[in-house]
Amino acid sequence: MIDQTIKCPDDPIRVMIRLSVNVNKVATLRNSRGGSQPSVLDAVAACLDAGVAGITVHPRADRRHVTPEDVRDIAEALEGHRPGVELNIEGDPRPDLIDLVLGVVPDQCTLVPVAPGEITSQAGWRQGPESTRLPAVVRQLASAGIRVSVFVDPDPSAIRFAAAVHADRVELYTEPFARAFERGPSEAERSLATYADAARLAHSLGMGVNAGHDLDVDNLVVFRELPHLDEVSIGHAIISRAVFVGLPTVLAEYRAVLGSTGSRGVV
Repeated sequence: MIDQTIKCPDDPIRVMIRLSVNVNKVATLRNSRGGSQPSVLDAVAACLDAGVAGITVHPRADRRHVTPEDVRDIAEALEGHRPGVELNIEGDPRPDLIDLVLGVVPDQCTLVPVAPGEITSQAGWRQGPESTRLPAVVRQLASAGIRVSVFVDPDPSAIRFAAAVHADRVELYTEPFARAFERGPSEAERSLATYADAARLAHSLGMGVNAGHDLDVDNLVVFRELPHLDEVSIGHAIISRAVFVGLPTVLAEYRAVLGSTGSRGVV
């Protein structure tokens, strides 16, 4: 683990940063062979045993990792654990995804733009032809009692757009920060400042702040200092390391990182 800490001065210390574990990559491995192993539900059970605060799934239209059936099974497995452990469903606002969300009624739905042929998310929402459906979708989900988060770049115009569609939270797209972190502390500090400005703006507009994409146990040592950060959603890095050391060990590492500064507790 890289030991470097960059502070965001003059910001309040947060009580907790919630960790929501994305289990998509477990399903990707299962689907590469067929059958039922490794079991997504076993991964969820390990997360529950480790005391994580949430489970995230992103059921894509091509069914290349978690499927609608997985989502329903996970929701059933979390019964009795919610609201202490939240279910977050990510995805583009296509009709079948919205129908699934309304059927399952997760604690949170994170609306993510999807580009044709993409391997993983490449950018956040911005105002334009592809985002015209968002206001109606946000209203529909909110009317069902589902908290809505909108995936955005750390850009003031994107933050204001999320507020304009009445999102409850933004999820900041953090791949640019992850790449800056790889280039060294000075680059990481400059990038974190950009994200901190975005987080403060979101907070001032009445929205919560989530973050995700390419966060890992090393760069979280820096990113955990982001002001007003409510939740991080992490999947690829957790499952990749778990291949070598086991999922319980990895989850303990992440919980330690998220709880090792200031007066924060770990959830």
